[in-house]
Amino acid sequence: MADFSGEQQNYLKGFMAGVEARRGALSPGAEGGAPPDAMRAAQDAAVAAGGKLSAEERMKRERHPLDRWDEVEARAREGRFPHGLENLATRWHGLFYVGPTQDSFMCRLRLPGGLLSSWQAQGVAEIAEECGGGYVDATTRNNLQIREIPADRGVELLERLADLGIIPKGTGADNIRNITASPTAGIDPGELIDTRAIVRKLHHHILNTRDLFGLPRKFNISIDGGGRVAVVEDTNDIAFTAVRVGEEVVFRLALGGITGHRDFARDTGRVVEPGAVVRVADAVMRVFLAHGDRTDRRKARLKYLLDRWGLPRFVEAVEAELGAPLREAGAVEPAPPPDKHGHLGVHDQRQPGLQYVGVVLPVGRATAAQLRGLARIADTFGSGTLRLTVWQNLLLSDIPRERMAEACAEIEAIGLGTSASHVRGGLVACTGAAGCKFAAAHTKQHAASLADYLDARIAVARPVNIHLTGCHNSCAQHYIGDIGLIGAKAERGEEEVEGYDLHVGGGAGAERAIGRLVLAKVPHDEMPPMVLNLLRAWQEGAPDLSFQDFTARHDDAALRAMAGRETAEADA
Repeated sequence: MADFSGEQQNYLKGFMAGVEARRGALSPGAEGGAPPDAMRAAQDAAVAAGGKLSAEERMKRERHPLDRWDEVEARAREGRFPHGLENLATRWHGLFYVGPTQDSFMCRLRLPGGLLSSWQAQGVAEIAEECGGGYVDATTRNNLQIREIPADRGVELLERLADLGIIPKGTGADNIRNITASPTAGIDPGELIDTRAIVRKLHHHILNTRDLFGLPRKFNISIDGGGRVAVVEDTNDIAFTAVRVGEEVVFRLALGGITGHRDFARDTGRVVEPGAVVRVADAVMRVFLAHGDRTDRRKARLKYLLDRWGLPRFVEAVEAELGAPLREAGAVEPAPPPDKHGHLGVHDQRQPGLQYVGVVLPVGRATAAQLRGLARIADTFGSGTLRLTVWQNLLLSDIPRERMAEACAEIEAIGLGTSASHVRGGLVACTGAAGCKFAAAHTKQHAASLADYLDARIAVARPVNIHLTGCHNSCAQHYIGDIGLIGAKAERGEEEVEGYDLHVGGGAGAERAIGRLVLAKVPHDEMPPMVLNLLRAWQEGAPDLSFQDFTARHDDAALRAMAGRETAEADA
């Protein structure tokens, strides 16, 4: 292009944009051509505007990942893992090659709203034993992962999950992840609305709408019905939050949450009737699909389109897609705030005489035998229903009050519990360096040892959430923890060791705040005493305050002094 004049360069760019648009507009075998699919049309528009598609977009354009099942099967027959863009494409089917940390696949399931029947749980346990590492990890999206899947067992695993009615399609890459929702839906005596039917409808809409598998980047949706257990919906790209308008229950609409990038979902000033949730969610996703960045994946999430356009313009585009204005919010009455650790312990249901119990999964992991045991307990004492939360644990529901003590004893007999300290009850950890190449620390192992260290030395009087995440993808949402730890390489003499940056003061919902950095690059084995010192300063100095309110009263230097590292450079 350097040999052409500016006028000639512009002509050639326009000519090639026309060629690309023509390719997109004509479907092979379609008489007279057919309209392009939404993804290709968005790519055409990006090229026509003078942009250069990213390598990932070019891969998707060359052959849609949903059409690459034959490639997935061929690699399974050869016992070969995908690499590079092959790996990205395979994630459309729910399989993630997680080498080099584990030379194996990981599979995220798709459990809308976290609901899992006992027979499904038994089937997942069997699959985890025969096709994986013999355990499951609970996630922060009401979901489960199976890990350590050999190359030649990935297809079998997906087929067996489908036989259980569990379809992991689109749980990775540029797709809509598992829909998070209130795990106590339909049983919570204080909820504003039972979200189960809405979640189910949206789940099937996503699975059966091909266009929605062509987004510029990943997408998260959460629906909070106003119950006891928080779902941190404001950390999602679309946040539906139940509120009252007079006698009517509707959902407040917020957009663009991505706390790993230090942003909560922005209130649109609009509300959505329950029957319109699927239609509105579809319209939001279609505007994002058409206008999200296809040239720079670092700026391709919904947040960045909102930053570029502004919220009013985006809302106008959604209304144009709907063909009708969204309803102005006006005066709304929010639901009462959830219990901070309401996902643990025994609670009464709205159904007289029945209770549910929160089960603690240590650092979010259960063996296949334990999952099978939980399924048996759900059958024996309840309705055969397991309910996953966003707090890496699960609930067993519909247990008669007179049988709850017996059920809890059975839970303890399989090596799990139903209560935890105020430290352990809000402990969240991502997979970490044991299973993720991006992680700078072994988060699950360090979380377990941190909880042991703290519980042996302090009993805090109020719930506190501690989140450990391995990298800036922030799968464990470190910015919304009372204490948020993100993996970082720390110097010890001339060596680098695993360590963490420590943030304090985060929260979601009524406690919405992005945690602030107060300690940087602390070696992992030096972090527990510092966390202990902060908790002691809180309990001794202001036990009637929440930890968040306590830290808000002190500047960074004071907090470093309390932790025992007065000279730490928080900006290092």
